[in-house]
Amino acid sequence: MPTLSDLGHLPKRLVLGRAVRSDRLGESLLPKRYALPIFASDPLSSVAYATQEILIVLTLAGTAYLYLTPWLAALVVLLLGTLVLSYRQVVRAYPSGGGDYEVARQNHGPAAALVVASALLVDYVLTVAVSVSAGTDNIISAFPSLNEHRVAIAVGLVALIAALNLRGLRASRRAFAAPTYLFVTAILVMVGTGLVRYFVTDSGLVAETAAYGVTPESGYGEMGALALILLTLRAFASGCTALTGVEAIANGVPAFQAPKSRNAATTLAWMGGLAAVMFIGVSSLALLADVKYVEQPCDLTGFTGCETEPQRTVIAQLAAATFGGETSIGFFAVQAATALVLILAANTAFNGFPLLGSVLAQDRYMPRQLHTRGDKLAYSNGILLLAGFAILLIVSFDADVSRLIQLYIVGVFTAFTIGQWGMVRHWNRERGLETDPAVLARMRRSQVINLVGGTFTTVVLAIIVVTKFTHGAWLVLVSMPLLIGLMKAINRHYSNVSAQLVPDADARMLPSKVHAVVLVSKVHKPTLRALAFARATRPDALTALTVNVDDADTRQLQLDWERFDIPVPLTVVESPYREITRPVVDFVKGIRRSSPRELVVVFVPQYVVGHWWENALHNQSALRLRARLQFQPGVMITTVPWQLESSIGRDAGEDRTTPGDLGRGYPDEDADVSPYG
Repeated sequence: MPTLSDLGHLPKRLVLGRAVRSDRLGESLLPKRYALPIFASDPLSSVAYATQEILIVLTLAGTAYLYLTPWLAALVVLLLGTLVLSYRQVVRAYPSGGGDYEVARQNHGPAAALVVASALLVDYVLTVAVSVSAGTDNIISAFPSLNEHRVAIAVGLVALIAALNLRGLRASRRAFAAPTYLFVTAILVMVGTGLVRYFVTDSGLVAETAAYGVTPESGYGEMGALALILLTLRAFASGCTALTGVEAIANGVPAFQAPKSRNAATTLAWMGGLAAVMFIGVSSLALLADVKYVEQPCDLTGFTGCETEPQRTVIAQLAAATFGGETSIGFFAVQAATALVLILAANTAFNGFPLLGSVLAQDRYMPRQLHTRGDKLAYSNGILLLAGFAILLIVSFDADVSRLIQLYIVGVFTAFTIGQWGMVRHWNRERGLETDPAVLARMRRSQVINLVGGTFTTVVLAIIVVTKFTHGAWLVLVSMPLLIGLMKAINRHYSNVSAQLVPDADARMLPSKVHAVVLVSKVHKPTLRALAFARATRPDALTALTVNVDDADTRQLQLDWERFDIPVPLTVVESPYREITRPVVDFVKGIRRSSPRELVVVFVPQYVVGHWWENALHNQSALRLRARLQFQPGVMITTVPWQLESSIGRDAGEDRTTPGDLGRGYPDEDADVSPYG
């Protein structure tokens, strides 16, 4: 029959399943075929909205500058290739994980490492919010009637992903692998089919918005050269959302099967190749099909339902144009795969955030709880923390991708930049220690790769800050210093605690005497047990202490004390204001003042109940006493529990003389033994 404790753990077991032994951690390590969808689902899925973000910015000036789309996409792909090559050097040089944070800590020092950590933590939260909101958009593109439930759908999806991750990598890898591979297949089939329709057949490739015009935003009608450059740079910065999540593999190297570095580097190459092909394909199809996508739907001239109907995503328009309309099987297959992978792309952050949080906790910049693995060998506290912040963002921004995306990629490019320059310093140091010409040549090649990567990411970071600052990026730039301050405060706390706990001569000295104080409210079994336990410790002095808050009750207690012939004098302290806690604390302080080297052990009898509502029916003075006494130096608090029948699941009809009764104070019918022996 399940106990009360078993029933209390039932909801946890339903979500997480059975706990996993620590010695089975190796079984949860990932082969490449599972590591790719788990760690790379974010950059792979970002092709579903990266092209869309470029179009949103370019259409601010109407349709005149959409011809820039393939050139901007090519620049993004070039930067993607550079980052993939750069991070292949990182995973080989730092196989212990931590990614850019570890690189910055080793090569730039703790200040730069904290900047990287704050940037990545913020970006991981935004990854979840943006990915899930984008997935929700694609669900609504297929089923427009769900638009009014946008926020509720997004919040529910975050909770579902968190639950899957709480079950551990072995369970989540099955859930995340198939949708990612399905999405890659769907996009490649769509791109191939669309190109065939456009270049080979006579059926053509026309998006539903191809016939629409675009009303330019105020101030973008006629632009000079400088305004055009700024618009182009802003569109490029928006397209760089395709690069988020590239660093997750470098952070998660410890989760790979051996050889870890080689497998992580190979997975990076696979991810980069697939993401580049899909991004180029989607951007090309969008240009060939003449897709229009704007920030405000009513800026589309000809879109009569703009006030009530949602604007279909770029992927939805391409799928409809490629496969023959929004009722075709191909359209629903692409939409289902896109929505699913975008939702599950948040899993990249659910792997990266807890791992980084664990590293930070180990370095004492985050609470130690983030370094603790849960029942399924996952960093459960980090998963829950990430889910909570992501839900807060989704609710605050109404799951609006256009608003959330403005906060995006500032953090990740900050980490990219600091990490790449850190690798340049790393190779400088390593080259000074190496004499083998072949190894030196490899190091020089790696350093050049990281130098190019650092230069590119520095330029892109400057572009992002300038073009996105007034559109929401300032929130990230404000949040990062606040997070850095919090991490420094946590580190100071842990450092102060460590300094105070260093053993010294005083810590080794024995107390001169031990004075036991037993708190008494009535003469009953809990009190007698506490007295018996106190006497068993053989203290130098023993005081039975009660507080007089009611004269009649105190006189009755003294009579009962004499009647039971208890061999310990009863000490009564007065409390004119009917307090219990303060007189006891003052009494203990008095003992310490008269003999500073004397150890005071306070025995506190306490009921243990089996039902939550029973706590409300009993005085909680024991809890208040412990809370006050624990701040007194030289004082120990010993709780003496008395288990009521409800706490051990007794039924009224059961035999009362069970083997545990003597331990609870029940006398054996065949023995004549008093509580004091």
